[in-house]
Amino acid sequence: MLCIGVSLLFLLFAGNKEADGAQTRVTSAWDRVVPLIREGPLPSVLTQGSVEAIQVVDSQGRVVAATPQLVGKPRMATFHSSKGNVRATQVLCPPQGLSDGCVTVVAYKVYQPDGFWVLYIAVPVVLWYGTTTALLLAIGMSVLVTAMISAWVFRDLTKAMAPVNAIRAELAEITATDLDRRVPVPRKYEEIKFLAETVNDTLDRLEGAYQQLRQFTSDASHDLRSPITAMRAQLEEALMYPNHTDWPKMTAAVLVGVERLQAIVTDLLTLARLDARAPLSRKPTNLGRLVGEELGRRTYRTEIVKNLRQDVSVYCDRLRITRVLVNLLDNAERHAGSRVTVSVGAEDSTAILEVADDGAGIAPEHREMVFDRFTRLDASRDRDAGGTGLGLAIAREIAEAHGGTLTIQDSERGARFVMRLPRCASSSAADPRGPAGAIPKARHAD
Repeated sequence: MLCIGVSLLFLLFAGNKEADGAQTRVTSAWDRVVPLIREGPLPSVLTQGSVEAIQVVDSQGRVVAATPQLVGKPRMATFHSSKGNVRATQVLCPPQGLSDGCVTVVAYKVYQPDGFWVLYIAVPVVLWYGTTTALLLAIGMSVLVTAMISAWVFRDLTKAMAPVNAIRAELAEITATDLDRRVPVPRKYEEIKFLAETVNDTLDRLEGAYQQLRQFTSDASHDLRSPITAMRAQLEEALMYPNHTDWPKMTAAVLVGVERLQAIVTDLLTLARLDARAPLSRKPTNLGRLVGEELGRRTYRTEIVKNLRQDVSVYCDRLRITRVLVNLLDNAERHAGSRVTVSVGAEDSTAILEVADDGAGIAPEHREMVFDRFTRLDASRDRDAGGTGLGLAIAREIAEAHGGTLTIQDSERGARFVMRLPRCASSSAADPRGPAGAIPKARHAD
């Protein structure tokens, strides 16, 4: 487009220059002939000069002088300027006496004693682009410049696309077995550099997720294989010595293994649904009342201390939040010495559920590790060999699915799990019965 614009401007300039040149030739012919008309002598044959043709017509309409090609021929034109003007111009195609083609004829009035005479001067028609030479020059330059720009752009695009092609080729070769490979990062072309860095960051996350999946699969296989192996051994022994087998005792032992398998499969299914972002059935729920109802439904081997505020409401899936509470209670019971404290409170727009025990507690360096899947600390294995190692991971996943958090906070004794959830805007409307108050602090046994 730039070349076309420049070419048009050049042609317009050439056309204007050619028009100025034609006007100069006309003026020169006028300066040469008019004195001959007024002062004489006016020859019948005029020199042509740099114009196409010249013709002089007297007041009677007779041709009295002309250039050689118009000698003896009628007047080339019949027009003249209006009363108030001396000059008039017309394009004739062709004028009388001249060969085929269009010319521009300029008529001048020359006043004489017997009336006004007319001086006709013919010049070639000037096109808007000037001459054919100018047109060919403009076209040639446009083609040349366009070719040079195209070659330059093609060269730069080829250089710019080289790192893109390298990235594409590397990505095409990356499979699940070599996720440690990364795409090359170019030093030039900042946008492509950012693209390569983003791709490498994505591959980092993909490799981490794949390693986590492999570890998860390995842990799940190990935890599933252990009870299956134990049950198989018990059944084979019973079949080998049927008369010496205590069948009720053996059946009870196998049933324990089946229950463990059922628990692991249930937890795996729950995690799969959470990972798939299954929709939650959320409703405004009074958290204090929900926790109180669940605590009243269960029996415990340790003392349960309740500290439940009754005006705290959350927008949640009741079954999922109940699952969090059950998992935290099961974990607290396994590690408590004699008491478990359950508290519900609020801070500004956040609802808080705390479950604390008076056991040995969890070391600060292990507080994030216990939320990993199939992670069970040595103390947990000693106290409960039947745990799945998925309860706390499921509890955190559910809390995060509700836009909240589940962490382990400092306490004077034992472990204190704290879940924070967004609080409903209309807490009082959800449960108008409970009194308002500050968040209670969990009580711990010394």
